[in-house]
Amino acid sequence: MRKKRVYLDWASAAPVSKGAARAFVRALKDSGNPSSAHEEGRVAKARLEEARRAIAALVEAKADDVIFTSGATEANALAIRGHVAALMRAGHAARDIHLLYAPTAHASVIKNVEALAREGVHAEPLPLLSDGRVDVQVLGGMLRKETVLVSMDAVCGETGVIGNTREVRQMLERAPSAARPLLHVDASQAPLTERITRSHWGADLLVLDAQKIGGVRGIGVLVAHRTIALAPVIEGGGQERGVRSGTQTPALALSFAEALAEAVKGREVFRARAQRARETVLGAVASIPGCVLNEGKETVPHVTNLSLIGRDTDYLAALLDEAGFAVSTRSACETDSSGSRVVLAQTGDPARAASTLRISWGPATMGRELARFAHALREAVAFLDEHKISS
Repeated sequence: MRKKRVYLDWASAAPVSKGAARAFVRALKDSGNPSSAHEEGRVAKARLEEARRAIAALVEAKADDVIFTSGATEANALAIRGHVAALMRAGHAARDIHLLYAPTAHASVIKNVEALAREGVHAEPLPLLSDGRVDVQVLGGMLRKETVLVSMDAVCGETGVIGNTREVRQMLERAPSAARPLLHVDASQAPLTERITRSHWGADLLVLDAQKIGGVRGIGVLVAHRTIALAPVIEGGGQERGVRSGTQTPALALSFAEALAEAVKGREVFRARAQRARETVLGAVASIPGCVLNEGKETVPHVTNLSLIGRDTDYLAALLDEAGFAVSTRSACETDSSGSRVVLAQTGDPARAASTLRISWGPATMGRELARFAHALREAVAFLDEHKISS
């Protein structure tokens, strides 16, 4: 009989939890549009606001701070482009706006910053230490009176490196600008093992995504106080404080709120389990020649990024898929790229960047499944070496 498949790509998309699925299905019976004035609309609105209040409480913010989006990609765009657009509407010239961003950030951060740079905004990558943290001393010398926004990850989706966002925030407090630069933190990968409050990350703008934690995909949030200047990146009916138009989906919002509550409740237990599982995986791969761990000073335990120097890891991932294990070589949003942009930015080593394999798991993953995977990985690498399949 065929063995059950083992899903080890939670950093791309987490399986929907039973609780989140139930919350979603229950809300599907409500047919109204939350913007409608009739009873069905009011019921839908009440469900939406119930979810908003629940998420706000979990991140220790006001309900009015929570802006629903289609996911982290849109939320990051709204944080970055929306803030810049608001400044330009207020009279700032593009050339007088300075952004700083982590070169290891998700593609939705990088691409939006690059687009703004083409429009005349001055954007620079943050300086990184070899362990993936921002070099705050160098950062201090890069800040100028035109600096308005610094963007970085709470947890890197490819390597699991935990960002030193609070140290960055402390440096921003000493910035020479009249108004302190805002700190935008994409915390999409954080909730399963890390705290998710806005104050914990020192964030002015905080992003979360349902699909990374077991909610039904298609919804995310940008948490931003109403005093932060934002302009819509798309125009429409003016929902979500007028900055994110489009009909809201209460079922998605309630599913998201349930998944986030589950993640917060189970965080400490899962973190301890994941740490033990990580040690098992690393112990099993230690004997593989040319296997290098890509990590930081602090790394979440459930995301492991390996460089298998000289091997074709795309081929390796295909072999593992055939054997029943779902893994990835890098972020799902960058599968068309050559090698890992993130690992190259952190290590400066093209050989490591060209041969990455990411293993990520969640609360539903069993220890014996990871043990099976480690055995399959050793066999697959041995096959590559025997047949000289290199990158």
